Amino acid sequence: MGHNGPMTTAARVHLAKTRPTAYEKLAALSKEIGHLARDAGIEPLLCELVQMRASQINGCAYCLRVHTKKALSMGETTERMTMLPAWREAGLYSERERAALALTEAITLVSHGHVSDEIYAASREVFDEEEFATLSWMIVSINAFNRIAVTSRYLVDPEES
Repeated sequence: MGHNGPMTTAARVHLAKTRPTAYEKLAALSKEIGHLARDAGIEPLLCELVQMRASQINGCAYCLRVHTKKALSMGETTERMTMLPAWREAGLYSERERAALALTEAITLVSHGHVSDEIYAASREVFDEEEFATLSWMIVSINAFNRIAVTSRYLVDPEES
């Protein structure tokens, strides 16, 4: 298939539409993880920050828009969202958020050194076993959604005002 230049979205296989049952199962998994997070007492804004950070790393504009809107609707500040890529240098995040963001980066960038013992230990200092497992599943899930959206080139058009 010879193409001169980038492929258009129309030329891409839309993974969710082509295999809807697989996508529905992933959506059901994501919903279950959301219930587990709520039941474990994980802060809803922390969940959105984790999903935003993974989406930033993966360059997934579609998921980034979804989770940014959710975070804003929950009262997240634009300053904290703007500083998210530089969270280590910004004194805006709690110890739990910092541990979750480090874990997010380690799982998302697993080929860059795996989840180090240091990151694992720091996460376990602030998250109990259920919280850690739930956050890890959430990170795995958003990474799957990111990869589907990026592969299928989900467009993010300007919104109507």
